[in-house]
Amino acid sequence: MRQHQEALEIETKERGFREITAAVRSVTARSGIQTGLCHVFCRHTSCSLAIQENADPSARHDMERWLERLAPENDSRYTHTDEGPDDMPAHLRALVTNTSETLPVTGGRLALGTWQGLYLCEHRRAPHRRRIVVTITGT
Repeated sequence: MRQHQEALEIETKERGFREITAAVRSVTARSGIQTGLCHVFCRHTSCSLAIQENADPSARHDMERWLERLAPENDSRYTHTDEGPDDMPAHLRALVTNTSETLPVTGGRLALGTWQGLYLCEHRRAPHRRRIVVTITGT
């Protein structure tokens, strides 16, 4: 059993889903592992990860709008407001998505479905530098 780990730094410009599949594929290829698991972990509480459709951009748009309705800004019931009106909604949106994803590695490649992509979901409006840890374990 072997392991390989790399940290990725992803620059976000604004709120939205940013596909990071290619970056994680590159880490997987560098690992040299043919069969195993790729674990992707987001080291933040106001962004998250998701495996979703990557063929039709309207699906991504609809998911972003749904999260906005689920956790709107400027809700008078929020008490955590020190970092601005988008901070608490960002935490709530991250709460209903994932801070990590585990993907199978088969034949040295991520075994994603035809229409699947891995996304970093930025839930804050301002640009951020996000850190993602990718760990591949296998043979």
